[in-house]
Formats: sequence, structure tokens, C-alpha cells
Amino acid sequence: MVSVMPCTAKKYEITRSEDMFASGHQDIDVVITTRELARMFKSAGIDFARLEDEEPDSILGEYSGAGTIFGVTGGVMEAALRTAYCLITGDAQPPSIEFQEVRGMKGVKEAEIDIKGTKVKIAVAHEMGNVEDVLNALRMDRKQGVKPRYDFIEVMACRGGCISGGGQPLGVTDVVRYARTRGIYTDDEKSVLRMSHQNPQVQKVYSEFLGAPLSEKAHELLHNHYHERKVYSK
Repeated sequence: MVSVMPCTAKKYEITRSEDMFASGHQDIDVVITTRELARMFKSAGIDFARLEDEEPDSILGEYSGAGTIFGVTGGVMEAALRTAYCLITGDAQPPSIEFQEVRGMKGVKEAEIDIKGTKVKIAVAHEMGNVEDVLNALRMDRKQGVKPRYDFIEVMACRGGCISGGGQPLGVTDVVRYARTRGIYTDDEKSVLRMSHQNPQVQKVYSEFLGAPLSEKAHELLHNHYHERKVYSK
């Protein structure tokens, strides 16, 4: 199992904890970055512009627009809100499938999403300095003994999200980020399936193997756990 990622941290994460061996074996054998893959293609003389189109291989060859927007800041939040709206209301899709509140390059984006009377307070942060601001706000809520101000938080370490991750082509500027972001949202708009739970291959994995979402097996194989580790200085 080889994963191609825009993130250099993924190289470490495949052995980060026992959760990475949920199947009893190391779940991912090797991670290479998109930049490394591009270099391999160039070394092999492969010209993508001249290749004939082919159907993607299963499993998970099909993707949804919601899966595409995972690559930009706010994309995971937007994908989750699309599905959450359907699960909460039973509707086929939200009135507007695009949640503009979570889009853009602002360091911390806050919003209250009204899902037919259910108020969901969200925050989206990218770049670690902005993440610290969100954490400080939550620490203040805890210190004051009040309910945390957010119900759902998305965090991405890199400015703009995975589109400018450490494993992506070098020389990224905001001009490049905006161009990549525009491409991501354009692909989403053109997708026939625009919500993660609509992906037929995801549905098949659940129906034939994982059971229902949040089932015991899904929780065991798909969830990560993080534990606070105390560091003692000499």
C-alpha cells in the first residue's frame, strides 16, 4: 500500500502509534510526496499530456466533489457540513451545497450554521499561529467555566491547506494558492456526486465490511486517538 500525499508529515504518521496498525499489520507501507512522484515520472520520461485516458482502478477510484475540496482550507469542514445537513434533516442535500462561510484565506474563519433550527458553531484555522489563537480561545472558555464556543473545528497546518503542503511543488505563493484553490472548487462544481456519503464505493465499504457509520469496527479501524505526553526538562 503506497500513499501519495502533499504532506511530508505523512511519512512519519504511518508508524506514529498503534492506531497505524489497526489491521494487525502496518496499514500503509510507504508514503511518497506529490513532488517525489512528479520527479519519478519525469525521470521515467512519462508525459501526462500525451497519455490516453483510462478508468481509475478500484477501490475508491471514484470520488466526490466533497472529497476533492479536502485539499483546501475549509474543505473538510464544508464536506462534513454537507453530509451533516442531510443526516440531521433527512433532506437529499442542503438548500445551498456550497458553504461560503468556510472558504477563503482568512487565518481563522468563524460561523454559525443554521441547520433547520440546529445551530452549529464552527471554526476553521490554517497555519499554526492561527491554530494557537483558536486554542487560546478555548482555554479561556474552560478557565471561565463556560461551554466551548465552537462545536466543530477544522485545523490545517499549512497556509491554504494541503494545496501548499510540504510535499507539494516548491515556490508556492498566494497567487499559486488561489489558482490551486480555484481549480479544486471548479472540479467540485463539475462533479456529479458532491457529498462524501454519496460515493458508491464508500457506501459499499460500509455495507459489506464496516457496517454503519460509528460502528464498533469503523471506530476501531478509522479513528485515531491522541494522548497528552508530559515532557520533563532536566
